[in-house]
Amino acid sequence: MVRGRVRQTSHCLEGREPMGNRLRCAAWRWMILVIITLVSALPAAAQPLEERVVEHTLKNGMKFLFVERRVAPIFTGEIVFRAGGVDEQVGATGLAHMLEHMAFKGTRAIGTRNYRKEKPLLDAMDRVAKDLARERARGSAADEKRIEALEREMKRLQEQASEYSDGEEFSAIYTRNGGAGLNAGTSKDITAYHVSLPSNRLELWALMESQRMAEPVLREFYVERDVVAEERRRTYDSSPDRKLYEQLVATAYTAHPYGVPIIGWMSDIQSLTADQARAFHKTYYVPGNAVAALVGDIDIPQAIRVVEKYFGGIPAGPPPPPVVTVEPPQAGERRVNVVFDAEPQVMIAYHKPTAPHPDDTAFDVLHGLLAGGRTSRLYTSLVKEKRIAAGVGGLGGPGSRYANLWGVQAYPLAPHTTGEVEQAIYAEFERLMREPVPERELQKVKNQLDADFVRGLSSNRGLASQLTYYEAVVGDWRYLTRWREMIAQITPEDLQRVARKYLVPENRTVATLVRKESAGQ
Repeated sequence: MVRGRVRQTSHCLEGREPMGNRLRCAAWRWMILVIITLVSALPAAAQPLEERVVEHTLKNGMKFLFVERRVAPIFTGEIVFRAGGVDEQVGATGLAHMLEHMAFKGTRAIGTRNYRKEKPLLDAMDRVAKDLARERARGSAADEKRIEALEREMKRLQEQASEYSDGEEFSAIYTRNGGAGLNAGTSKDITAYHVSLPSNRLELWALMESQRMAEPVLREFYVERDVVAEERRRTYDSSPDRKLYEQLVATAYTAHPYGVPIIGWMSDIQSLTADQARAFHKTYYVPGNAVAALVGDIDIPQAIRVVEKYFGGIPAGPPPPPVVTVEPPQAGERRVNVVFDAEPQVMIAYHKPTAPHPDDTAFDVLHGLLAGGRTSRLYTSLVKEKRIAAGVGGLGGPGSRYANLWGVQAYPLAPHTTGEVEQAIYAEFERLMREPVPERELQKVKNQLDADFVRGLSSNRGLASQLTYYEAVVGDWRYLTRWREMIAQITPEDLQRVARKYLVPENRTVATLVRKESAGQ
C-alpha cells in the first residue's frame, strides 16, 4: 500500500485534495530552507526510523509522533483525522470534504470582526437553509415563489454577515509568521491538515490547530457550498477521466460507501447544512480519532509540553461509529459505458484486500511490474511494440482503510479500439499467470519501489505525511518499515498466485468512455 503509486486523484479528488489557491507563496527565505531540508535530511535516514520516532498519547486519546531533524530551523506539523468520505451518511455525501473547506474559516476569535454580531446572522442562515432544503425536496410540488423569497433572504443575510467575517484571517496569520505549504486534503479515508513553520513558531501552531479542532466557526458555509458545487462541475462533470473513474467505482461497489465520490453527489452538495457539518465534526474530529506528527527542528520534551498545554484540554468524546457495511463478493463481470465528447478510453478494475493483508503488498509489486511507468510490461507491449495504445497506466483506490481496487487505464491509438486494447491487457495478465517473472525483472521493480519509498521520507513534510497516514489508516506507523521488508520477500510465485486469484473475469469491472455518435450505433 504505497501512497502515490496508483491513481489516487487528489484533489485528490480520489485521494487527498488541495485547498486551492488560498495562499500566496511563503517568504523566499523559508522556501530556501525547505529546499535545504530536502537535500540535507537524507543522511539522517541512516538511523533506523523506529529509533527516531517518539510517540506520546494525551489522556484524551490524541496521539502525537515526533521526529527531530535539526538540519534547518523549520518544522512541519500535520494532523490527520479518520474522517473521510467513507464515514458519510446517505444524503450527506461530500460532507467530509466540505468540512475541510470550513476548517480554514476560523474560530470565535479568528476570522471575525465582531463575533457577537456575526453569530445571530449565522444562525439565521442555518434556518433559511433548512427551509430551502425542505421546499426544494418537494420536487414538482415546490412553491417557486417561496424558494425565490428564501434565496433573497439568504443573500441578504450573507451580505450582512460579510461585514463581520474575514474568512482568510486564519491563513493570513500563518503567512505572516513564515508559514509555507499550508494545505489540507480529503480522501475516502481521512482528512489531513499540514503546514511548515519556523522552529520558533511551534506554540503558534499548537494554538491555531487546537482551536480550529476544538471550536471551529463555520462562517461562509453557504457561499463555500456553492464553490464546492462549482468544483464538482469543473473537476468531475467536465473531466472525461474523472467522470469515467467515478462510474467505474460506482459500478464496482454496490454496497460499500467507497462507491461514492469524495466530493459527493451534486444534489447532496447543494443540500448540505452547517448543522450537518457541525454534527460530523463533533462525531469524527475527536482527539481519539486523530493522529498528529511534528517533524523537523524541534526539541521533543518541549514539544510534548506544548501539545499537552494546547491539545490536552480538548474533551475526549465517544469513539466514532465504525463502517459496518462490507462489500459482498462480486459474482460476475460488470460493465458500464460513459458517453462523453472525448477520445475513447477504458478502465478495468479488480477487487482486492488492503493492508495489512499480505496480498496488498504483492499488488504493490504487481503494479510496478505491469503498469509502473514507461518500462512496465503493459506500456512496453501496448504502446511501444504493438502501438495500439497512446498511453496506459495503473489505477487504484478509492481508499485503503477497507478492501479496495487495483486496475488499469488505457487510451487506444486510432484506428484501434478499446476492445482491442482490453484484450491485449488480458493477454499480459495471462502471461503473468503462465510464466514466472524473471528474477532480474522482479528485482528492478523492487528497486524502483524502494527508491520511491526513500524519496517519500526525505523531507519533513513527506515523513510527517507518511507517519500520520499509516497510523490512521493501517493502525501503526511502523507498517512503513514492515512494508519495505515484505516487498523484498515477494517472489515470482506470489505474483502468479495473486494474478490467478484476483485478475479473473468474475472479479472484474470495466468502464468504457465512448463518443456520443459511437454510442448510438
